[in-house]
Amino acid sequence: MDREVYERMAQHDASHWWYVARRKILSDLITREIKPPKGASILEIGCGTGHNFTMLGSFGHVDAIEIDEGARDVAQGRLGRPILTAPLPGLDGIADASYDMIALLDVLEHIGEDEASLASIRTKLKPGGKLLLTVPANPWMWSAHDLAHHHQRRYTMASLEAVVRKAGLKVELMSHFNSLLFPVAAVMRLIGKATGKTESDDKMPSGGVNAILERVFRIERHLVGRVPLPAGVSIVAILS
Repeated sequence: MDREVYERMAQHDASHWWYVARRKILSDLITREIKPPKGASILEIGCGTGHNFTMLGSFGHVDAIEIDEGARDVAQGRLGRPILTAPLPGLDGIADASYDMIALLDVLEHIGEDEASLASIRTKLKPGGKLLLTVPANPWMWSAHDLAHHHQRRYTMASLEAVVRKAGLKVELMSHFNSLLFPVAAVMRLIGKATGKTESDDKMPSGGVNAILERVFRIERHLVGRVPLPAGVSIVAILS
């Protein structure tokens, strides 16, 4: 990602509506669908600035990988111990069958070898372990935001499922999310394309707008995995 994206992440990941609501949605999914054992061994690959550590840590012991030096420094301060630097797809030094749950949250779209990366992650799961995966959806939404974040692709449900199955993983759950705000996001992306926008969409909005967006997005903790969501800005999957 561009350096300024990491800097904004470090500044706002505790309060920006997208981070706050997404953590709540994912926490509820882990509790309801993954049900990790008490004191689970957890690995987050591509942890960024470490903003998911508190949420993931409520389910067990967290290890993490981050290859960007600046983000890794912030994450190490939050975790209180070293962050690993084993890049995908190799994950060199990560023992096989080590983790009850692995989180790969908006990372796969950055990796050229997505199938090989998922296949490698599969070997790091304990028997019965689960991979929690999120990716951006809808290739037609490609915009300056994707360029600033150094994305290599956006996925459809079909394209993600195909890569997952080729990697030898089983789909336990797959759903769109960030669906309630999808019409607004879609219009904004189309306007951005038409006007030649060159900036990312992750800047902090005003306090009132941020609070409204967070409340709307957070409602999806009751919906994801329970009711079909035919469209969304992102896709979430639980794989085994």
